[in-house]
Amino acid sequence: MSASPELSAAVADSDAEQLRQLGYTSNFNRSMSLWENFALGFTYLSPVVGVYTLFGLCLAAGGPPMFWAYLLVGCGQLLVCLIFGEVVSQFPISGGVYPWARRLVGKRWAWMVGWIYSIALCVTIAAVAVGAGPYLAAMMGFEPSNNTNIVIALVLTLFATLVNLSGTKVLARIAMFGFLCELVGAVIVGVYLLVFERHQPLSVLFNTFDISVDGSYLPAFLTASLAGMFLYYGFEACGDVAEETPNPSAKIPVAMRMTIYIGGIAAMFACLALILAVPDMQAVINGTDKDPVTTILNNAFGPVGSKVVMGVVMISFISCVISLQAAASRLLYSYARDEMVIGSRLLKKISPTTQVPVAALFVSGVLPALIIALGFFLQDAVATIVSFAAIGIGGACLLYGDGIITPAISVLGAVEGLKMAGAGLDQQQGPEDERYHPEDIASAHWRSMTRCEAFFEGVNRAGTDVSIDDA
Repeated sequence: MSASPELSAAVADSDAEQLRQLGYTSNFNRSMSLWENFALGFTYLSPVVGVYTLFGLCLAAGGPPMFWAYLLVGCGQLLVCLIFGEVVSQFPISGGVYPWARRLVGKRWAWMVGWIYSIALCVTIAAVAVGAGPYLAAMMGFEPSNNTNIVIALVLTLFATLVNLSGTKVLARIAMFGFLCELVGAVIVGVYLLVFERHQPLSVLFNTFDISVDGSYLPAFLTASLAGMFLYYGFEACGDVAEETPNPSAKIPVAMRMTIYIGGIAAMFACLALILAVPDMQAVINGTDKDPVTTILNNAFGPVGSKVVMGVVMISFISCVISLQAAASRLLYSYARDEMVIGSRLLKKISPTTQVPVAALFVSGVLPALIIALGFFLQDAVATIVSFAAIGIGGACLLYGDGIITPAISVLGAVEGLKMAGAGLDQQQGPEDERYHPEDIASAHWRSMTRCEAFFEGVNRAGTDVSIDDA
């Protein structure tokens, strides 16, 4: 049941007022529903893409226990998601981590976080696009090669750019279609493999097959954990389109949590089904079977059925690239709106017809294309580009976490607590302009924290005793 026009207008006015208080006005089209916002995050995270791209590589590196990397990384990322949800509820601004960092720390830190994250996004777009090559080759029936994968990736990036230029409504519909295809496909394929093509016992999840590095399994498991690192980001994309979602402060945190819950469970289910369906585990580990996913699907579904499954996988790759590019363009637009990047005047322009940042989308297509083109000179483009993508995202999250998450918990918690007490205090105080304001106290609290941190950092760097009086 759709909301009444009066209620929709009231929500729109409230959203515009909240954004105005944060110092912005928006020309985006606020037409993305809760489920469409979630679908954008889900297809960005993309359990099928995340699992299928690195399954063979990580299974060979760490054996079946690589499955547990999805659980461990997922639990950690859920905690990050909860913090991101709290932050975006306070600052529902397009661009995600950059505008959040700008308001919680400052321009310089935000500039650094945003640049690392934007580069990582461009590399991730390239990684996903390159990873689609082998599956399209299997679906179409030709032999994949490095150069073929690069050409396919370039075409896929061009297609994603054209789709994103069509507007928010088209983006939302494709994201929703991709989500439905991916989830239904993952469940159907997983159930079929578990019921009819199971070749391994559950105990294999604890069998390392004597894989070790210098006598220890831990380095091998950490290498295989790249699978979890590559999968569990994407929930922040829900906040990247905050200005295109009605009532974002309430809806986006929910969409973020749904992305982790549903995406994580779907990824673990798909990975479990594939591991138990491997016909010869030793062949995968010693490198004889270099593409276990194709082997499994051919054995389970035959030549025709496997091509149908590959078609569903390709839909997942396409929708993932589209969602990634949308997030990257909103981050670049947010940068330009604050005059933080060269060419800001052009990059911050929004098309009056499609209501999307055309120049930012163009750049978000060209930069990944250049990264993809480097694959012509790399022997293993998929593994190399994916590794850089995971490292870049991890670096951005570490910077964001070190500078923001810990103090943000304190500041946002203080704001909420003081607001709860504020109602009673207001009754005991004088005129409005003399009353206490929790945001002012939280701001002072933040400034005192950053000054203390700067002081102690200076002490550590100096390596000498400094008295409090000298400070």
